[in-house]
Amino acid sequence: MITIYHKPTCSTSRKVLQMIRDAGHEPEIVDYARDGWSRGQLLGLFAAADVTPRQALRVKGTDAEARGLTVASDEDILAAMVENPLLVERPFVCGPGGVRLCRPAERVAETFAR
Repeated sequence: MITIYHKPTCSTSRKVLQMIRDAGHEPEIVDYARDGWSRGQLLGLFAAADVTPRQALRVKGTDAEARGLTVASDEDILAAMVENPLLVERPFVCGPGGVRLCRPAERVAETFAR
């Protein structure tokens, strides 16, 4: 099973979703912008992808810089991500091959097989 944490209006997220489908998979799609995140979800996702909250912080198109998040602690970044789900970079994909932040989009292939 493959799961994509997806934002439908994001071109990279749409590209990754299409790449998953083109590879013959029908993923579970989680609209995190609508559903939000819990602290535990983010911690688990980041640990599995081997990224820090800072590495997963989306700056482009957000108020992250204005909020001082680019210089904040990981704990403060994590709290802000729970408050505003759009501060999480996208898309994250979970599959048999592991969890990846799929930027660039081609990283999605790493999630397909063990």
